[in-house]
Order: sequence, then C-alpha cells, then structure tokens
Amino acid sequence: MNYALRLPDYYKKEIENLKGEVSINQFIVTAVAEKIASLKTEDYLMQRAKSGSRAHALNLLNQVSDNPAEKQDQLY
Repeated sequence: MNYALRLPDYYKKEIENLKGEVSINQFIVTAVAEKIASLKTEDYLMQRAKSGSRAHALNLLNQVSDNPAEKQDQLY
C-alpha cells in the first residue's frame, strides 16, 4: 500500500536526527506500527478495566498478611 505523505518541514530535521541508520520511510512505518500497538494496548486495558471490580481488588489486598518482609526481600 502506498500513500503520498506530506510532513511539515519543521519535522524534517528532527526526523533526520532521530532516525539513525534507517530510511525515513522505515522510520515512519515503525512510528505508525508503534502508534497502532499503543492504541490497541489502551483499548485492551480499557476493556479489562470494565470487567474489573474495585471491591474485588480491595478484597484481594485485604488478604495480604501483615507479616514483615523476609530479610532477602527487605528494601534498605
């Protein structure tokens, strides 16, 4: 699939500085892929959040014991 893409001139230098050894085309393809993955992840997390329950989460947290952390698990 091919698209004519018009990018504002002020992005040209920034893209050239960030793209490293890859072509501008590959840089843009990667940026689009990252954006798609980000949007899919956001949608997935929103769907998961809708099926969750605050009461259930608090109930799970209430089941945690009050025992101190074992020596190897302590933060200094």
